[in-house]
Amino acid sequence: MKEKILRTLNRVTKSGINSFWRNKWVSTATVSVMVITLSLITSLFLLSVVAGSILTDLEQKVDISVYFKLNTTESEVLKVKSELEKISDVKSVEYVSRAEALAKFETEHENNPLIIKSLEELGDNPLEASLNIKAKLIDNYESIASFLESTRFSAMVDTVNYRQNQKVIEKLSSILSTVRNSGFIAILVLGFIAVLVTFNTIRLKIYSMREEIGVMRLVGASNWYIRGPFIIEGILHGMVSSLVTTIIFYPILVFVSPKISAFLSGIDIAAYFRNNFFQIFLLQTLVGVFLGVISSLIAMRRYLKI
Repeated sequence: MKEKILRTLNRVTKSGINSFWRNKWVSTATVSVMVITLSLITSLFLLSVVAGSILTDLEQKVDISVYFKLNTTESEVLKVKSELEKISDVKSVEYVSRAEALAKFETEHENNPLIIKSLEELGDNPLEASLNIKAKLIDNYESIASFLESTRFSAMVDTVNYRQNQKVIEKLSSILSTVRNSGFIAILVLGFIAVLVTFNTIRLKIYSMREEIGVMRLVGASNWYIRGPFIIEGILHGMVSSLVTTIIFYPILVFVSPKISAFLSGIDIAAYFRNNFFQIFLLQTLVGVFLGVISSLIAMRRYLKI
C-alpha cells in the first residue's frame, strides 16, 4: 500500500513538473506576475520595517512629565513614582530631583550669563521636582495622564505636560496605525491579483488538457491523480517565483539602500535583508506556494468537475 502511494506520488510529481516545462510560455507569464507580486509584497514588508524603525525611535522619545509643587517632599514624590511603576501601562519612571533639574538647567544655559546671574540673584532653586514617564504603548499616555490629574494628587501635582503634547502623541499614534493597516491592505490586494492571474492560467491549462483528462477518467484514474499535477504546478510557480524575486530584488536593494541611508541615517535595508535572508526567503516561498496552490485548487474546483 505504501509503495503504491509513493509510486502514485512520484508519477503525479513528474507529471506536474513536465506540464510546468511543457507549457513554458504560460508558466513564464504566471511566474512573472507572481514575481511582481512577491517583489511588491517584499518591498512593502521592508518599507514597514523602515517605517516601524523610524516610528519606534520617535515613540521611544515620547514621554510625559509631571511636575510637583515646591512644597512637595521627596518622599511624597517617590511614593507617587512607586504607584506609577505598579501600573501595567507604564514602561519606566525616572525621578528628577530639584537639585538635578537645576544642575541640568545650568548646564544647558552655561553660555548665557544673564540667566545664570538671574538664578544666583534668586538665591533659591525655583525649579520643581518631576517624574518623566514612558508608557509601553503610545496609546497608554491618556490613561496615565488622567491618573496623575486625579484629585488624589491635586495637593502635590503642579502640571502634567501631556495636554501640551497630546496632539503630537495622537498624530504619531495615528501614523503608526495608518502605516500598519495600509501595508496589510496592499498585501491583500496584491495577493488577490496574483491568485486571479494564476487561477486563469490553471483554468486555461485545464481547458487545453480536457481530452487528456477525459482519457484519464476512462482508464479509471482517481480524482486526486488528475488534480495532483495541477497542485504540483502551483507549488512550482510559487518556488520559482520566490527564487527569481530574490535574484532580481537583492541587486536593486543594494543599489537603493545607500540612497535611503543618506536620508535616514542608521537605516541599512540591504544589511537587514542580508541578516534576515533565510527568514525573508522562506516567507516569500511560503507566500508564493500558498498563492499558487490556492489558485490551482480554486480553478480545479470550478472547472474540473471531478
